Amino acid sequence: MVSQSRSGTAYVRAGRETAPVIVLIHGLGLNLETWDQVIPTLSESYGVLSYDLWGHGKSARAPGTPSLRGFSEQLLHLIDELGIRRCVLVGFSLGGMINRRFAMDYPDRVAALGVLNSPHDRGPEAQKLVEERVAQTASGGPAATLDATIERWFTDAFRHDRPDVIETVRGWVLANDPEIYTQCRLVLARGVTELIRPDPPISVPTLVMTCQHDSGSTPAMTHAIASEISGARAIIVPRLKHMGLMEEPGLFTRPILQFLCDILTETNKP
Repeated sequence: MVSQSRSGTAYVRAGRETAPVIVLIHGLGLNLETWDQVIPTLSESYGVLSYDLWGHGKSARAPGTPSLRGFSEQLLHLIDELGIRRCVLVGFSLGGMINRRFAMDYPDRVAALGVLNSPHDRGPEAQKLVEERVAQTASGGPAATLDATIERWFTDAFRHDRPDVIETVRGWVLANDPEIYTQCRLVLARGVTELIRPDPPISVPTLVMTCQHDSGSTPAMTHAIASEISGARAIIVPRLKHMGLMEEPGLFTRPILQFLCDILTETNKP
């Protein structure tokens, strides 16, 4: 059941009440249902919190113009209200930018990070292309680039075999307020500059993952993110595109659970 925080954030809690908490942060234009296939597996061993970003799903609009710091503050207010002192943050795409920003802003509140299919330094040409998409969205709304986006997100086989999932995701994106969606797309486009060679550096245990054919959050970006965080692990999932998390969730949940198991083992060593 979806609950509402005092500040207007929609969220869902699942899993073991006394276990460490994993917070799941979705990507641009999506909502907390992005994690529906992931939560049952994670909740067998952990408490799980998923929520809608400002201006997405059932959450209220951001108090000001959307920004990485604003999304970081949204998360802080939510876990404060729920009495969660430290947690594991797993973020997808824009969510993987927000959890890095949060780890820079509030390092004592983070036990570990999972950064999934999230962008980094794009280079001039790719950055120009991303900002052109922002301009297209500003003039035509979420629908303006959606067909091309779906092609970038899902493999041809999945689009053919699971039209139900494709239509669900299209519905999520089209449900966004055009102005808010454009503002958040600008955060996705320009916010990476805050995260390159992070200052202060991120020092919590970190797992960075992407898919082999993710054109917007490439394997090279994943290795770059990992190289800037001491001890971080990088994993490249074969064959899939940006939304591999929805196509084959097990390819993400298994490494995440192994990563967390390894952290706990290391922490509990005499």
